[in-house]
Amino acid sequence: MNALEINKVSKIYKNNFKALHDVDFRIMQGDFVGLLGVNGAGKTTLISSIAGINRFDGQIKVMGHDVITDVVKAKFNLGVVPQEIAFDPFLTVYQTLWFQSGLYGVTNNKSWLEEILAGMHLEDKAYANTRSLSGGMKRRLMVAQALVHKPPVIILDEPTAGVDVEIRKNLWDFISKLHKDGHTILLTTHYLEEVEKLCNQIIMIDKGKIIAKSSKSDLIAKSSGLPTILEIETYEGRFPDSLRHLLVSSDNDRYLLNLQSNDEILAILNELNNAGIKIENMNINKPKLEDIFLKYLGR
Repeated sequence: MNALEINKVSKIYKNNFKALHDVDFRIMQGDFVGLLGVNGAGKTTLISSIAGINRFDGQIKVMGHDVITDVVKAKFNLGVVPQEIAFDPFLTVYQTLWFQSGLYGVTNNKSWLEEILAGMHLEDKAYANTRSLSGGMKRRLMVAQALVHKPPVIILDEPTAGVDVEIRKNLWDFISKLHKDGHTILLTTHYLEEVEKLCNQIIMIDKGKIIAKSSKSDLIAKSSGLPTILEIETYEGRFPDSLRHLLVSSDNDRYLLNLQSNDEILAILNELNNAGIKIENMNINKPKLEDIFLKYLGR
């Protein structure tokens, strides 16, 4: 069984704007999928359709349950963390999670709620009103709220927006643990380093259309034509004229060279050695997902 099935889904708004164009893909159980796209590409519209908020043409299934005709079972198998933050300001953090549990008919889950609070680093705020939380804490509470019923499929729409670096790392440690425990995760984020680190599948969307579906390793392998950048820092800033045709830029003692293949590295090192130039530091910067995404967009 697929964890998520998107079958020829389209969404047209009243102003005749087509936000989604026959979007079609499958996500296997246990996958961690990165959904990439610029602002306005259709990511949030798609997530709202999966969550049953938007009307749409086509079919969407969560763990085999149609989100329209079998809505209760579909929603019970789904946890969504939206971009918007919304809480009852008169409830405490724990009451928020307890109330959310009740909406799914889940009882006697105190130990799980405590585990979620610890994972989100909110245990010391369990009995504080939600209105007293910082923006980052509210974002973490949104994640906690989506997990109260232990859904097998979790959708995270920009979950780390406004969260500092340390809390972001702690949050992803917890999410990674959920993935290892068998949860299927669909993530949208502008932090592409998170996608590179966490996801095993990539889906790219632009102007409501899927433009790429691939494993992360296959997508990176398709980056042929994108240059590798060799960063070299030389002693006293010396640099041979014979290599200047490879230069992308230079700044004092630091030089960036455009490589078409890694085979050129040895030739460059030999050239520097023959010129009697000492290397202080060297880094190899291979194409990243952001570069590949822009290539697919033709930008």
